[in-house]
Amino acid sequence: MSESKRKGIYLLPNLLTTAGLFSGFYAVVASMNGRFEAAAVAIFIAMIFDGLDGRVARMTNTQSEFGAEYDSMADMVSFGMAPALVAYNWGLSDLGKIGWLAAFIYVAGAALRLARFNTQLGVADKRFFQGLASPAAAALVAGMVWVGVEYEVNGDDFGIVVAFITGLAGLLMVSNFKYNSFKEVDWHGKVPFVGILIVMLIFVIVATAPSLVLFLVFALYALAGPINTFRSVDKVRLEDVVGDHEESDADFSDSPDKSSDIEK
Repeated sequence: MSESKRKGIYLLPNLLTTAGLFSGFYAVVASMNGRFEAAAVAIFIAMIFDGLDGRVARMTNTQSEFGAEYDSMADMVSFGMAPALVAYNWGLSDLGKIGWLAAFIYVAGAALRLARFNTQLGVADKRFFQGLASPAAAALVAGMVWVGVEYEVNGDDFGIVVAFITGLAGLLMVSNFKYNSFKEVDWHGKVPFVGILIVMLIFVIVATAPSLVLFLVFALYALAGPINTFRSVDKVRLEDVVGDHEESDADFSDSPDKSSDIEK
């Protein structure tokens, strides 16, 4: 029995990872059929499953090397290939080489971002991300497409804008800009009653215009990285923006509080 357990895989966390992988695959298929709103929503659903699988694995003590590798592969599909192809089918195909190059920059950025994450487990400061996390980059691109469809914008008419945002998201993923991870939030602590009212208000605001609100939120988050970096670094050097910055990750924090529990 112990031998079969050792050779098997845990069902629940890997089932959630598979659901996220399916959502990313569905987003690609939906965009190929011109259903761009469904494609964008599918990417956001993949983000939910991606946030759940790791937490469920830790809660049920079912972490495994297989699960970590499978999660990384699924993320490459859901947050690497899917957003790039959705953006390409929506507003980049008429640009020719510029269009597919912008999409490829995003895909390459996501692959490099995930590879860097996998090699920095246990080293990076848990309070910050080095570069824009791939789910946030995917949300930025998917949110752009969702807003465009919601407000009846033809993506082909704004191909240059779509290319700029898609390519920029890819570059931000491999940048050294620091992004708050919000890992320091105490989800088990008590909050004032007004805090619940604020949460309810946030849900109401998102529900009134989900596409626009989500796009603006992730666009502001993407801009927050460069702003945080420029504010915290006295003299900005090239290695503060791009390049190998592993030795100077400590500059992002005031204490050596490290953890491998960070987003991709």
